Amino acid sequence: MPTPEFIKELRKDIGHKPLFLPGVTAVVLRRTDHDGAPLPSPEVLLVRRSDNGRWSVTSGILEPGEEPGSSAAREVLEETGIESRPVRVAGVSDHGQVRYPNGDECWFTDIAFEMEYLSGEPVIGDDESTDVAWFPVDALPEPFVEPHRERIRWALEAGAPTRFR
Repeated sequence: MPTPEFIKELRKDIGHKPLFLPGVTAVVLRRTDHDGAPLPSPEVLLVRRSDNGRWSVTSGILEPGEEPGSSAAREVLEETGIESRPVRVAGVSDHGQVRYPNGDECWFTDIAFEMEYLSGEPVIGDDESTDVAWFPVDALPEPFVEPHRERIRWALEAGAPTRFR
């Protein structure tokens, strides 16, 4: 993901020291076809990341003052061209420490959302992805970002309470 401007500004002062950042993961599900008939298996919107070639759901960093649900919908629209809306918080988890090739360190607390597909056709929205497509949840492509499998499972539990890990 491109580094948000507010983080670039912080890095001028703190260098590579660890930052604690809020993130969102948007699990966009499509449970019906264009005519409203139930799909045999729900579909999930995935992007193929340009940094590591792995498939994943859409994720990103909250901007200062941004609501988490709005951030999830914004990330989906920017990265895939798909309009979606948050249904519920499916889970909250810690990603653990991440160290980037340039030496920057971050800790992410992630808020995973079950998102409802509203409209649009998938398109590559920026240089963060090399592909975007719908996949049946029981036939995810490889290679895959492993923690996102869990977030997809959480989102599929429609109406379930939020998971905390």
